[in-house]
Amino acid sequence: MMAENTDAKSPRREIYLSSIPLEEAQAIWREACRRLDLRNVLGCETIRSECARHRVTAGPVFAVASSPHYHAAAMDGIAVTAGDTAGASRTSPKRLRVGAEAVHVNTGDPLPEESDAVIMIEDVAEVGEGELEIVAAASPWQHTRVIGEDVVATEVVVPARHRLRPPDIGALLAAGVLEVEVARAPRVAIIPTGAEVIRPGEARKPGEIPDFNSPMLAARLVEVGAEVVHRPTVGDDPEALRAAVSKACDEFDLVLTLAGASAGARDFTVRAIREEGEVLVHGVAIRPGKPVALGVVNGKPVIALPGYPVSAMLCCELFVVPTICQMLGVPVPERRRVRAVVSRKVASPAGSEEFLRVNLGEVAGRLVAIPCARGAGLVSALARADGLLIIPALSEGFERGEEAACELLRPEHEIRSTVLITGSHDVALDLLASEIRSADPELTVTSTHVGSLAGLAALKQGFCHMAGTHLLEPETGQYNWPYVRRLFGDEEVVLVTVAHRQQGLMVARGDPKGIRAWEDLARPGVTFVNRQGGAGTRVLLDSELSKHGLRPDQIDGYRREVFTHLAVASMVETGTADVGLGILAAARARNLDFVPLAMERYDLAMRPEVWSSRIGEAVKAALEGERFRSELAALGGYDSRETGTVQQRP
Repeated sequence: MMAENTDAKSPRREIYLSSIPLEEAQAIWREACRRLDLRNVLGCETIRSECARHRVTAGPVFAVASSPHYHAAAMDGIAVTAGDTAGASRTSPKRLRVGAEAVHVNTGDPLPEESDAVIMIEDVAEVGEGELEIVAAASPWQHTRVIGEDVVATEVVVPARHRLRPPDIGALLAAGVLEVEVARAPRVAIIPTGAEVIRPGEARKPGEIPDFNSPMLAARLVEVGAEVVHRPTVGDDPEALRAAVSKACDEFDLVLTLAGASAGARDFTVRAIREEGEVLVHGVAIRPGKPVALGVVNGKPVIALPGYPVSAMLCCELFVVPTICQMLGVPVPERRRVRAVVSRKVASPAGSEEFLRVNLGEVAGRLVAIPCARGAGLVSALARADGLLIIPALSEGFERGEEAACELLRPEHEIRSTVLITGSHDVALDLLASEIRSADPELTVTSTHVGSLAGLAALKQGFCHMAGTHLLEPETGQYNWPYVRRLFGDEEVVLVTVAHRQQGLMVARGDPKGIRAWEDLARPGVTFVNRQGGAGTRVLLDSELSKHGLRPDQIDGYRREVFTHLAVASMVETGTADVGLGILAAARARNLDFVPLAMERYDLAMRPEVWSSRIGEAVKAALEGERFRSELAALGGYDSRETGTVQQRP
């Protein structure tokens, strides 16, 4: 929908729930902010220089005093008049009288009157009472710091619209600037919406959601220089929301709303903005974050962010952060971009620019991007991601092994020191990650749960450093080596045992349905939750079903798949399933009963060069440490008799 607008402070365009390109939406918004003259609405304030970190200077800051403000010795030695040392050499040393011609000084001491040079103490010899000998002439002002060497009074110390860093604060104070005029921090109001939203820490009822979005966004906006105020949550009341937006626009420089920006029956935010002002954009061709809305109310910018955390954070980076930077008159911070190899095929519908969160690490000299789970509501993806894989609007995604552009969310040196573990899930990996960090603080461990077979395939293709695996070959009873041989042939692979662990059936407390054996999975009224194809747990299940003459189609829920033992346990805990196959540690974590059925060996597979590298040394130290073994025992269901053992190839 297009609407005419005669307000000189905003563009003549309104778009409602369309899907315009990102660049067009950003251009419309920049122009709107320019017309609102945001750079001049903040004003300025004077604060103490030592408290000015990250603040933006309102204008150029001039030195009040020179630094240093006196001629100073730059070395320990003797202060002299350079002319008195003329002619001194190794073949013709010169003697100076202490007090009259030479004065002992330490670094930083003021130069005595008439002195204009310092001779290092190493080049001075004592030759008698009150006499010193030098073997080289001093040049004027050698080894000294003259007045104004660093800063001269009245010169510019820092320019206008400069975000002050710790060294800048040091320079200001050295130059005698005790107070500095800075742009007032933009005041930003965040208004959560929705009757289901509660404060963090309040007792949760089904359907209620703690407001973790507001603190998350506020933390980011404080980083770029904003002062953020959390406004009370507004329920599903369009009139109350309209009044809240209007009042906030009277009091704040920028207003953000959370949720209610789409076109559902309880999405009232865009209507509130329109009734009080003007909607400029509603709907941008990005994934996630399409429903974002941009508008103006009472001459103030208003941004309606989607309620899902991944969408909200992305739209914050694309629209809110640039708005604050425009207010402050500073550049928008840019993230470093790198090229990385995509570890698996990523499909994306053409027409929308997608920002997919990924884990990143360097394997055999190349950066590898492992896609995280999609889902705008997965706040864990925000916390765990190392970067954003950018899929252009005209692309349909990337094939496995294809290079793609990634924006880094962590420093590159940290990413290049990340250990990528892909494969079977085990809660012991979290303990191992902590122990590896203790063994080598510069290493970070990222584990991705795709199943044992997929993990070994990723190792073969060079997409990870290690693969977690517990694959049983039913015919021989061997773990892992048969599958390694089939996949790698004669290539060398190292298998290091993490532990033997207990697998069994996870059931609700008290086992209300009396599930005690494999045959019970096929009973009428019993619902099951399975692991994904290729998972070692799935291989074990299929082997046991075959042994007991059971078919998958006899089991209600066989095709319902999740990717971790904890996910299986959660499904049983919440009553979504009656039973699932998994490890004792996961059952204990969710307070479930457990029916032990098998012990299996869980190994880490890796290339020999990784095992002999710094990464391998850290893994070895972690596995052999007493703390890891004791923590493993505390989880329950683990046997550490072979922990850290390198398994010999049969």
